[in-house]
Amino acid sequence: MIDNLRGMAVFASVVGHGSFSGSARELGITTSAVSQQIRSLENELGVVLLHRSTRKLSLTEAGESFYGSAKDVVSAAEQGRIKVNQLRDELAGSLRIATTPELGVNHILPALSTWMAAHDDLSITYFADNRYIDMIDERIDIAIRMSPTINDSTLSSHPLTDVRQVLVASPQYLRQHAKIDSPKDLIDHHLICIDIMKDSNQVDLTRTETGKKLRTKMTSRIHTNNVFMATTLAKEGHGLVRMMEMDVRKELESGELVEVLTGYQLPSFVLYAVTLSREQQPAKITRCLEVLKKYFHAS
Repeated sequence: MIDNLRGMAVFASVVGHGSFSGSARELGITTSAVSQQIRSLENELGVVLLHRSTRKLSLTEAGESFYGSAKDVVSAAEQGRIKVNQLRDELAGSLRIATTPELGVNHILPALSTWMAAHDDLSITYFADNRYIDMIDERIDIAIRMSPTINDSTLSSHPLTDVRQVLVASPQYLRQHAKIDSPKDLIDHHLICIDIMKDSNQVDLTRTETGKKLRTKMTSRIHTNNVFMATTLAKEGHGLVRMMEMDVRKELESGELVEVLTGYQLPSFVLYAVTLSREQQPAKITRCLEVLKKYFHAS
């Protein structure tokens, strides 16, 4: 089948140029190779397509009928090539991005909003879910993940920013409960657990001055799988919560939440954009990554 298509393209070129030599120059092959392609096509079809003479070529009845189809095939192939090049080189077509609801609302949408508005030929689909999404099955172009383990050769990771964890509570909660001056004081407090986090009721701390590591397991009676819910619960004074700083930056700046144990550090993470490994990424993916990197670097 592939050989037939190649032969049809050569045949259309020969007819268009009116000679084997003109076709050979256009296709960058020898005249004998052009002749061989035509001969193979005629043998495959079982008909003669061209009358050959020393002065000119002319189409047989079968050749004249076949020429229209050959031209259509070549034209369709060229249109397909143009569309593929547009998808590769231009900001057009579809772009599918997977992230969590919190990252999507607080960061990904603000990062990409102006860029999206400037490229209205681009159709963007956002998948906002805390579950792991298979990039191949879901045809995801870019996934935003925290500290992914990349053991899959089909995936590439692009670091965006370091993310600090903080332990926070509302001023109201801190006024009404025992003081928190050291990690051992946490045993007298309740932790709002975000169940999407590993070891959600465990708090690992490192003293900033000495580097000494401590681990505290807190009691918990409130659980959620949603960062927005956890933030609201903390603001309403239901306990402490272990959060990514970037998710509660506004609340910390406004004073609705307060960081506790500021002399200690919780484990930090790296925020990544993950893509499928390709020798050449489409322009829409590379440009989107550039915008995300610029946003997170600036913030």
